Parts: sequence; C-alpha cells; structure tokens
Amino acid sequence: MNDLHIALAGNPNCGKSTIFNSLTGSHQHVGNWPGKTVEKKEGIFHYDGHQLRIVDLPGTYSLTAFSQEEIIARDYIIHQKPDLVVAVIDATNLERNLYLAVQILELNVPLVITLNMTDLAGKRGIHIDEEKIAQALHSKVVSTIASEDQGIEALVQAIIETCGEGLKHA
Repeated sequence: MNDLHIALAGNPNCGKSTIFNSLTGSHQHVGNWPGKTVEKKEGIFHYDGHQLRIVDLPGTYSLTAFSQEEIIARDYIIHQKPDLVVAVIDATNLERNLYLAVQILELNVPLVITLNMTDLAGKRGIHIDEEKIAQALHSKVVSTIASEDQGIEALVQAIIETCGEGLKHA
C-alpha cells in the first residue's frame, strides 16, 4: 500500500473542511497545532491500495506569515513536506483564491487545484476555463461541489495521479 501525505489549503469559507470531511468521514482526529490555539484536523482514508493521510490546514488568504494561520500553513508545507497540497479554490472568487495557489507553487510543492462551488459560480454567470488554469499553473484542476460530494472521486484520482507523476520524476 502506498502512503500519501496530503495537505488541504484554502481561503476561509472555500469549502476546504467540507472536502476534508468528504474524504475522511469518521476517520479524523481533531486537536490543536502544537503550542497554538488554532484547530488541527487530520484524517486517513483508503483508496485503491493507497492510504491517504489528509491534513486540513487553517484557512488563510496567503502564506506571508503575518497571522497565526498563515504561519502554521506555511511552516507545515515547508517543514512537513506533504507529498501534495490540494488548493481548494472558491470558484465564485477566483482571483483572490488563486493568490494562495500561486504562493504554494512557489514553494515547489506538487499541487492539485479544486475549483469548489462551481454550481454557485455558474448561477452567477461565471464560467471558468479549467484547461487554461491547468496549463498556466502546470497543475491538475478538478471541479467540485463539496456540499453535494460532487467531484470528490475525480479529486482523489487527480491526487493519486499527481503523486505518482512526482514519484516517477524523483
């Protein structure tokens, strides 16, 4: 079985914790980051011979290290070196949310982007060219509606594929 260490990052209220809950179900542990009052959520799930350990990083707008949440998220990615980070992007506010994804890429960490709340974006007349984002950021892009568990399996596939590609190039 392949063990994969995955971190979920995103702005507050982007649906990151809903995706975390969809992935881990009842296999999660909630505590606090060491020495911090910010909640830490970790969970494990199994998929197609893989064990994925998921860490739900605190919601943050950037990794500039001004707030406790930013410091925790940045330090976790740098020091714990997850196999991959999933950037959960609120599809209704693409520009603000992509800023964090670009900062994660600057840390040289494999990235999968999930455009969440695509149903709301569509209702607002927002149509996103996933292929252009994927090409521009050299990352897989998956649409999800986490509140309805839509796109979660495609997200897991993108995680597994991207981690596998990283192992081939290591």
